[in-house]
Amino acid sequence: MQSITTITPKFQVHIPVEIRRKLNITTHGKANISVEKGKIIIEPIESKFMSLGGKYRTPKAVKVENLRNEIDYSA
Repeated sequence: MQSITTITPKFQVHIPVEIRRKLNITTHGKANISVEKGKIIIEPIESKFMSLGGKYRTPKAVKVENLRNEIDYSA
C-alpha cells in the first residue's frame, strides 16, 4: 500500500486514513518508528493504562467539581 502525505516544518506527519485502518490505529497515541532497508516502519504502541478506560464503574457518578467532598480524609 502506498500513499502520499505531507511533512510539516515541525516534522509532523499525517498518517492517511487508509494506512491507519490497515495498522488498526483508532486513537492518537504513541508508536515505534524505525527505518529498515530505507523504508519507514511504524508500529503502534497500545497503552495498557488507557485500555482500562470505562472498564470499571462506580456505584454513583461524582462530578469533578464535587470530588473533594466525596473523599474520606479520616483514614
